[in-house]
Amino acid sequence: MTDFATYPSLRGKAALVTGGAAGIGGEIVRQLVEQGAEVAFLDVDAGASAAAGARFIRCDVRDVSPLQAAVRQVATELGALDILVNNAARDDRIPFDELDVDRWDEQIDVNVRHHVFATQAAAPFMRRAGGGSIVNMGSISAHIDLRDLAGYVTAKAGIEGLTRTLARELGRDRIRVNCVIPGWIMTERQLRDWVTPEAERLIEASQALPEKLAPADVARLVLWLAADDSRLCTGQRWIVDGGWM
Repeated sequence: MTDFATYPSLRGKAALVTGGAAGIGGEIVRQLVEQGAEVAFLDVDAGASAAAGARFIRCDVRDVSPLQAAVRQVATELGALDILVNNAARDDRIPFDELDVDRWDEQIDVNVRHHVFATQAAAPFMRRAGGGSIVNMGSISAHIDLRDLAGYVTAKAGIEGLTRTLARELGRDRIRVNCVIPGWIMTERQLRDWVTPEAERLIEASQALPEKLAPADVARLVLWLAADDSRLCTGQRWIVDGGWM
């Protein structure tokens, strides 16, 4: 079994993960806890409060005022906020001809808008601490040929631009902002809803590396970006896709 890195600089750091109940977010929460960080996560899943070693606040990230209140609550309860992982997302398939204004707004709200306003609420606490690390979760979907995902793909492409501008906005305060771009990650939801035999053939044909990607592969990159080891890395895209792009 491979031994992966331990990051002493993460011990005692205060971290918040949106969409942290399951999938990639759940794995990020678990690995931050294992590194000794003080971790809280937001999710709409009321059953997530049993997650070991992390605080849970039920929050719908589409609702900006409660979202920002939850960020401030976490920072107050933990005594600081050093790390923010903007992870919450939904890749609902919507045929383009069925896309209406309400469903478009829903896709933007759940997939990119909360990155802006969670960061806005977190930044004062990071300034007070002398710096911090923000990780925005993008997606390979903004770079490959997919259908029925117009809103999701648009939002995920926007996250890359948002990351660049926030890195400039916040860099003088020693707040780093990076974007992680996962490939097709084998979460429970993806395996249940979307990974068909045809999809498996596409993955095999598209990736340079033959192994299927797991949430832990993404979480380990997030750990490095959250830790002091990446202290001068900001405004960048970091791709975990098995060599697809």
